[in-house]
Amino acid sequence: MHQAYKLSILYYLIFVLLLITSAVMLFKTNIGISPNLVLDYYIGNEERFITAKSSLGILKIIKPHIFTFALLSMVLLHFLIFTNKRYKKSTLFLIYVTYIVAIMEMFSPILIINGYEFFAYVKLFSFFFFLTLLVYISWLLFYSITFD
Repeated sequence: MHQAYKLSILYYLIFVLLLITSAVMLFKTNIGISPNLVLDYYIGNEERFITAKSSLGILKIIKPHIFTFALLSMVLLHFLIFTNKRYKKSTLFLIYVTYIVAIMEMFSPILIINGYEFFAYVKLFSFFFFLTLLVYISWLLFYSITFD
């Protein structure tokens, strides 16, 4: 791989790590990291003066995330295809899991406001698992451009 490509990927990985850090900070500040706080955020809590989210409000939040999650995942996974991990079954599995978890993370709030409170756990799990996958893919890329 050319040095210019390696440098471009390295800069992109730095931005991905900044994005992940800010995502965790925003999630913790706005929603919280417990199932009860997730439920409060989406279905409301009169005692804490939190209004319930509407379907339209959630759709306004999900809409830009659909493009962003897909683009971020596609670019990271696209770079991964150009490494020595190209023909491994684990890479194909990683691609499928990344997109499935991203979809779960984006659309679980719709199920929460429709009365399926269990999806508060799904929301938390999928959020942190998606970020873990992004960190793992970023590590694979970093390792491949520096040590391979």
